[in-house]
Formats: sequence, structure tokens, C-alpha cells
Amino acid sequence: QVQLVESGGGLVQPGGSLRLSCAASGFTLDHLTIGWFRQAPGKEREAVSCINNSDGEPYYADSLKGRFTISRDNTKNTVYLQMNSLQPEDTAVYYCAADRAEWYHFFLLDRGEFDYWGQGTQVTVAS
Repeated sequence: QVQLVESGGGLVQPGGSLRLSCAASGFTLDHLTIGWFRQAPGKEREAVSCINNSDGEPYYADSLKGRFTISRDNTKNTVYLQMNSLQPEDTAVYYCAADRAEWYHFFLLDRGEFDYWGQGTQVTVAS
């Protein structure tokens, strides 16, 4: 089955950390840009981070630099998002996506335009 499956979400206290995983099945990630978006209730989708297909470099939303780190393990066909110093405003459903686009286009694609889109994992930051 061709799919992206996210995991690792949950409830965490402010200041805490979580690591999200996104595992691909039925296809390989190594030739795709792979990344994360999030959407909070009542808000628009927000780009979080991605690893670019052509140069392997990570790109982040400016507001998240320094707290979030994206990485990939091609041997496991998985991408990770390490999130530190989490705050209540980080509460959202986090989605994994993969596409052939370069990072600057990747962040602008509509949800239905991605080659692959996961089902999402809920992250709740609350005390």
C-alpha cells in the first residue's frame, strides 16, 4: 500500500519535546522533497520544515528555526521532526508530505497537489 504514516504525536507540557516520525511505504523517499505541515483548529495550514530533494538541505519556517529539527533515514524510508521547547501555540495536527517539487514550491503546494500526504498526528501542548 502506498502511503505516508505519521506517528509520535501526543500530549506534552510546555517546554517539553516530541519526535514525530513519518514512514513511507510502497515507494521510496530518497528522490523526493519530504516535509511537515501543521494545522491548528480554525487556522490555515502552516509549513513547518522540509528536506529538499536536489541538495538534501533542510528548510524551516522562520518562526520555528532553532526549536525544530528535521532529519531523514533513507535506510528506514522515514523522516523525523524533533520538536523542542514546545509551546501551546504549537498545538496542531502535524502532517507529513512528499513531492518531487523543490522546497520553495513544496511549501506552496495545495494539499491535493502533493504526490503523497499523510493522515496526520495530533500534537497537544498543555499543562
